[in-house]
Amino acid sequence: EVELIIPPAEYSSLLTENIQIDVLFDNQYIIVIYKPHGMVVHPGVGHLTGTLVQAVLAYAPEIEGVGGIKRPGLVHRLDQDTSGVIIVAKNDRAHQFLQDQFRSRQVGKIYLALVDGRPPTPKGRIEVAIGRHPRYRQRMAPVLDREGKEAISEYNTLTEFPRHTLLSVSIHTGRTHQIRVHLEFIGCPVAGDMVYGKKKTSLDLKRQFLHAHQLSIILPGESQPRIFEAPLASDLEAVLMGLTKRD
Repeated sequence: EVELIIPPAEYSSLLTENIQIDVLFDNQYIIVIYKPHGMVVHPGVGHLTGTLVQAVLAYAPEIEGVGGIKRPGLVHRLDQDTSGVIIVAKNDRAHQFLQDQFRSRQVGKIYLALVDGRPPTPKGRIEVAIGRHPRYRQRMAPVLDREGKEAISEYNTLTEFPRHTLLSVSIHTGRTHQIRVHLEFIGCPVAGDMVYGKKKTSLDLKRQFLHAHQLSIILPGESQPRIFEAPLASDLEAVLMGLTKRD
């Protein structure tokens, strides 16, 4: 004998907003979007409107309730001031399929980061656990004991400038602020990062130079990974062009 208790339906209080989004790919299972910097991914304290989730709800109302009513369709996130590629599930089966890949670390995630200074080696692997900062609870920090969560990042040098370095960073875990914390830990913080980096920058940057460039993931109904890319944001491209001309 099996007894099943079905809870009453919960209804979302999220308001859709007719905000234009840059759709890179769209099928019956997913939407791949170019998230601009400055846009918060989902509503939270201090950001109740103007979020990516509310814009996607207007574009694809069928995602309402997918994976939960508070963050419908989301399988991963990006920081507010990080631009780049993000994927949203259109139904619960797709949501579960994609989340399983994130949990099992089968998703390839590559970022572009311009850092102050130079890393200790041209390429390397950072394995340092991350947890809440002991004093500033809104910040994350390297944690060298069991209280932190495992975090793994790999970086590779793309271009060297006199005072900066452009890196390609691949993350194998998805901890909050992982890349920013790891790069600051090895002595080359992300340029323009006012939280983990230098308070003053010589560059014309109004946010951290961090861009989610590439996402590799298997889609529902397929067996081989698809690669989705978001071109470097125009403000970051302008910074690189300025460095090239200066050199």
